[in-house]
Amino acid sequence: MKKIEIMDTTVRDGEQTKAVSFKCEEKLVIVKRLLADVGVSRCEVSSARVSNEEQKALTMIMDWAKDIGCSKQIEVLSFTDYNKSIDWLIPTGCRSINLLTKGSQKHCELQLQKTLVQHLQDVQKTVNYAHEQGFSCNVYLEDWSNGYKNSPDYVWQMLDAYSEYGFERILLPDTLGILNPFEVYEYMKDTVKRYPHLRFEFHGH
Repeated sequence: MKKIEIMDTTVRDGEQTKAVSFKCEEKLVIVKRLLADVGVSRCEVSSARVSNEEQKALTMIMDWAKDIGCSKQIEVLSFTDYNKSIDWLIPTGCRSINLLTKGSQKHCELQLQKTLVQHLQDVQKTVNYAHEQGFSCNVYLEDWSNGYKNSPDYVWQMLDAYSEYGFERILLPDTLGILNPFEVYEYMKDTVKRYPHLRFEFHGH
């Protein structure tokens, strides 16, 4: 029987909701309930380099997680910035990142103003540094659904590269919420069939 894993993003992604802002203590309570009571597999609790207050909250969460042996279940959204995100995270005790990368040609060229080759070089440099510092790495393909629809060759080239980068999981988000359930099934099925040795997760909007 296959196990279903749920990575909850309430404490990180939930704060993007208008007028929602959690205090440090509130974040800790939510994470405790999600992991200890609800039984979710993992929690993405923060974004790297946001603020000193965010770093304080993450440290509190990590102190609790270490005490009960679930520190590997705490993850943080990080960025393709070589050492900056990793160095920000080191004092908190968190050692699991979800690296944000551009999963569509449009995002890569318009937002980053870089080619896929240049972006992949930045990604690999960041991942290598993270591994050197003892971090486990997952990766987001931001705007993956649009990438699959409009620039599939870009997505396949990216996944070809990521299959060699040592990522534990590859997270495929429908960032702008453009897919219906049938499209999600077809896109995920095609991707898993093409890369049966990789571990994929879907992040819906």
